[in-house]
Amino acid sequence: MRILGVSGSLQRGSSNLALLECARELAPTGVEVAIYDGLRTLPQFNLDLEAQAPLPLVEAWRRELDASDALLLASPEYGFSLPGALKNAIDWVIGSGELERKVVGITASVNHTERGRRGLAALENTLSALSATVVGGVPIVRGAEFENDVRVLLGALIGAAQAARSSGA
Repeated sequence: MRILGVSGSLQRGSSNLALLECARELAPTGVEVAIYDGLRTLPQFNLDLEAQAPLPLVEAWRRELDASDALLLASPEYGFSLPGALKNAIDWVIGSGELERKVVGITASVNHTERGRRGLAALENTLSALSATVVGGVPIVRGAEFENDVRVLLGALIGAAQAARSSGA
């Protein structure tokens, strides 16, 4: 099984990227968590650009999604919503369908339990346009239970992806 991990933060040292790296380390045998770092290079969504010629960076993003059984999004909250770079990446695949009915785990690495919830709600709302199966949706607090909480989310994501695979979804 292949899970594509995507951080909604463009910061190289972000806590959301650290969460994805933790998930990669905790992944059981037979499960690969591949981290995608291409959000920063995607052009702004514009169908006129796509009509002119294939866009290699967009095509690479689509191939990464297509090659994955599930997606794990770890995203900060910006202005009570999701980051623009992550929304842009999702916009590029709404029409092409790579995220359609995909199993997607969502979370945010936070320093307090009340942080990140509005951003995750906005992300879940956006993913509903793609009929994605959303797993998680709760921020993970950095602290003593961090690794365990990442493990629980990863387990739920793997279970949902296996169920989707066996049902032919």
